[in-house]
Amino acid sequence: MEPILSPRRQRLVTQADELAARFAQRVDAHERAGTFPRENYVDLHETGYLRWFVPPAYGGEGADLYEIVLAQEHLARGDGATAMALDMTIHLIGRLTTTASWPQSVFAEVCRSIVAEGALINAAATEPEMGSPARGGLPATTATPTAGGWLINGHKLFVSMAPVLRYFLVSVALPPGPDMPEGGKANAIVQADAAGLRLEDTWSDALSLRTSGSFDVILDNVFVSDDWLVERQPVGSPPPFDPTVQMAWFALSLAAVYLGIGQAACDTACAYARERVPSALGKPIATLPGIQRRIGEIQVPLMAARALLHQTARAWVDDPDGRGALASQVAAAKYLCTNAAVEATDHALRVAGGFGLTRKLPLERFYRDARAGLTHPPQDDMALELVGRTALDG
Repeated sequence: MEPILSPRRQRLVTQADELAARFAQRVDAHERAGTFPRENYVDLHETGYLRWFVPPAYGGEGADLYEIVLAQEHLARGDGATAMALDMTIHLIGRLTTTASWPQSVFAEVCRSIVAEGALINAAATEPEMGSPARGGLPATTATPTAGGWLINGHKLFVSMAPVLRYFLVSVALPPGPDMPEGGKANAIVQADAAGLRLEDTWSDALSLRTSGSFDVILDNVFVSDDWLVERQPVGSPPPFDPTVQMAWFALSLAAVYLGIGQAACDTACAYARERVPSALGKPIATLPGIQRRIGEIQVPLMAARALLHQTARAWVDDPDGRGALASQVAAAKYLCTNAAVEATDHALRVAGGFGLTRKLPLERFYRDARAGLTHPPQDDMALELVGRTALDG
């Protein structure tokens, strides 16, 4: 059920497929060695893939959310870890393009460095004490005023692409002041070469997405100039941008990544079933009704999830005035895609039997990687509560 695409969109998807094929050849070796695939990010820059999500005003192609959904699903079929990690830059730039919540000069500098140099940026928000910022709470990481700017101190977790990031968008707590009597919070844009910034590899042996470079980041009196402390807000005030915009760009683009992992598992199981000819059977196991039913059990949820994902992304692009009513649909699409991927990878292992547990097939990696989708907001409980509230409100 691949959509009929315009020439522009077909060019983007074809590029994602070509990159996915390269990444798929590397991912297992990096997983075994516990190394980070830096060459993937060189390819993403040199092929121009990074240009797609940057606004045309800064040298990019200005891909919309639907185009990003299309491309990221195909990229993830080759290496879900790289696709997920890159998505952290993509959805941030997409959100900022829509909300314009940074100073124009700062946003322009970041975007131009992405196009010209392959620079990457990711939020550093999760902390040991606070957990996921989606659950609320102020960061323990602090910003202390100093001459010309701020000193940042704190410890962040799960910062994907950390080894190749140019910019770390660090959430910080602000002290009380004349404009914020009870204090506030903001985001500090920290450059990778800043003195006092340290990376710690706590991820390369994790269950899922082992090559995503989702390291810890420790900040010890890291200086940030005043104009690179952005999106300041007093405690208790609403965010300086529409949270539905952030939710849509984050949830839909990541839903596409995990949908791609699930589809890769289905494709691998189909290829195995066509090629596997047990001597007692004398023909491929793909001819067996039980295998055919199992593949159907994989493919139908993926098809349904893809349909809602694409419908939601197209609605977001085609009807900007109606975006405020899409929150529950965004949550539903993310829920369906991540759970369809989990289900698909489980059934794919059952098709392959014992061979699926070995590294002769990538199914065990797909199975592990799909589980990470359940941890991204909105998590299942939050998504279902939002959908339920919307239905109850009529």
